[in-house]
Amino acid sequence: MNATTIRVLIAEDEELIRAALAALLEREPDIEVVATAADGREAIERGLAHRPDVAVVDLQMPKVDGIGVITELGRALPACAGVILTGHGRPFVLRQALSSGARGFLAKGAPGTALADVVRRVHEGKRYVDPVLAADALTAPPSPLTPRETEVLSVAREDQPIREVARALFLSQGTVRNYLASITGKLGAGSRRDAYRTARENGWV
Repeated sequence: MNATTIRVLIAEDEELIRAALAALLEREPDIEVVATAADGREAIERGLAHRPDVAVVDLQMPKVDGIGVITELGRALPACAGVILTGHGRPFVLRQALSSGARGFLAKGAPGTALADVVRRVHEGKRYVDPVLAADALTAPPSPLTPRETEVLSVAREDQPIREVARALFLSQGTVRNYLASITGKLGAGSRRDAYRTARENGWV
């Protein structure tokens, strides 16, 4: 290892993918994988123990998701640059990932050389968003909800009591129920919880 070696943590819950990512990065003369983790909690613990320069983290992991890992490591290790791996570029996820402090956002399945280049880029203080994921986010369908429906759903969220939503928006409980019925119908959702998740994933609330 030389003075310019980039020390990397890899967090991925699928063992084969985790091993493949580590093997790909270990081929690079200026990159060393100092730790791997199979879930978010382990990623945070190993990050604190090994203090990597870059953390490459899968978005969806048990115990703590990738965004939670990047957020926690960012607090404890400000010098550690985060890269999130994901299979989709939904607007909400992209915005949340970047707001967590992640400096890179890369599609799963990208060539190994691409990951190494992103690791180098974020280590230099630059940002990288996979162009395919960015395009997916930018071309997401427009919201079918009216501004008032969006406001109601934003307040109601997944499980806020109807009476509290009505009180917050100065509406009757019956009117709130009507709005929520319209919202779930427009989004083709089976429940308010499903409607809220759909709206969040598409960046509509």
